[in-house]
Amino acid sequence: MDSHHETPPDAVAQRVDASPLHAINVNLSRALRYTVALDAGLVDFLQQPKRSITVNFPIDMDDGSVRMFQGYRVLHSRALGPGKGGIRYHAAMDLEEVHSLAALMTWKCALINVPFGGAKGGVVCDPKSLSVNELRRITRRFIAELGENIGPHTDIPAPDLYTNEQTMAWIYDTYDIMHPGQNNLAVVTGKPVGMGGSDGRREATGRGCWLVTERFLRKGLVPGLESLAGAKVVVQGVGNVGSVVARLFAESGAVIVGMSDSQGGIYNERGIDLSAALAYKAQHDTLVGLPDTLTITNAGLLELACDILVPAALGNQICAHNAGAVKARLVVEAANGPITPAADALLAQRDVQVIPDILANAGGVTVSYYEWVQNLENHRWDLELINQRLQRRMERSVDAVFDRWQALLVSGGAEGAVDSSSSTPIYPVDLRTAALVVAIERLAEVTLLRGFWP
Repeated sequence: MDSHHETPPDAVAQRVDASPLHAINVNLSRALRYTVALDAGLVDFLQQPKRSITVNFPIDMDDGSVRMFQGYRVLHSRALGPGKGGIRYHAAMDLEEVHSLAALMTWKCALINVPFGGAKGGVVCDPKSLSVNELRRITRRFIAELGENIGPHTDIPAPDLYTNEQTMAWIYDTYDIMHPGQNNLAVVTGKPVGMGGSDGRREATGRGCWLVTERFLRKGLVPGLESLAGAKVVVQGVGNVGSVVARLFAESGAVIVGMSDSQGGIYNERGIDLSAALAYKAQHDTLVGLPDTLTITNAGLLELACDILVPAALGNQICAHNAGAVKARLVVEAANGPITPAADALLAQRDVQVIPDILANAGGVTVSYYEWVQNLENHRWDLELINQRLQRRMERSVDAVFDRWQALLVSGGAEGAVDSSSSTPIYPVDLRTAALVVAIERLAEVTLLRGFWP
């Protein structure tokens, strides 16, 4: 073969590292080194999805043409309860990504101790190029194609990337029309409050991220940074999650020095006027160009000098090629999978702490659980009660992870090692490993108590 056409080894390694399933498998392997020995068959059971669905369907477009769309729904586990996970609309989505995100939801639900298994789904499309009517038709047809594979006690969707309360309203209405005469409100969470949604759900992921960060800082996770007051913070992505994180961090005294959206980033070392930034974004559909800020690339944003970096956009943002340039002392994964395994190792070597996604962004599924309970009971809780319950659950989860992390460090997990069968380094015990150990042990315990049928 002509060497000019061969893929460079570094490129191959980067592609493997960026694979969502590779990240899931590497991180699971890291955690399994520190859990009670599990039977190989049980590990396979915890690893493989219960069900993967691919659907293809036609949609009448506004211009009179017909286009085919592809959708996915993966149910990873039902060991703890019905599947739970978002529906996203994105042009680059594939089944491997959906599988990995469903697995993340399994670990997340086990970690925060809500009675759900992991699931995920979506439609391959560019929502920014579609009209509201086209999105509505896509949503309704997708849900109709899934049929009985979703339901209040089977698999419960929620908002995700480029879907929102309106999308969830269409999902509910479609399912309700297909199942007349029943209380169908609990089939989907993240609905508008006026049709059974929960107060606080829209802000829940960002609020949970803020609560978790504050709790870890009070425990001394980052030397010299005991709270958000005065901390310099960079937030990548100002969608629903990123904008709430930025606001709550700022209200706690943090200085937001960098922000970005899909078109680029802005920077001001003295701090960005958050209200002005979000107003500018609403008017111009971008942050770029905000007065009194410097325009930077999204790549450059990740390398800004700061105390805390919050990736709140897409996955695979911090990889082997740029992890060494990250100057933050703490990275908080508000997005799913923003750090690849290779980057994780590099950050750990540099003593950069990472609050993992299965804990940092678990506030959303927590309040989704509260919405589901309220729908089943035909009841409504007030916002103060929801926020109190969210805070207690998030803080208990932080404490469980922190305590396990400290115990693993004492037992010798800090030094790392090399697998005797390969040259692959064993990652030092970090918060991600500790969180996965807690989640896997809880999930394994329930699975063994239930047994395997028949």
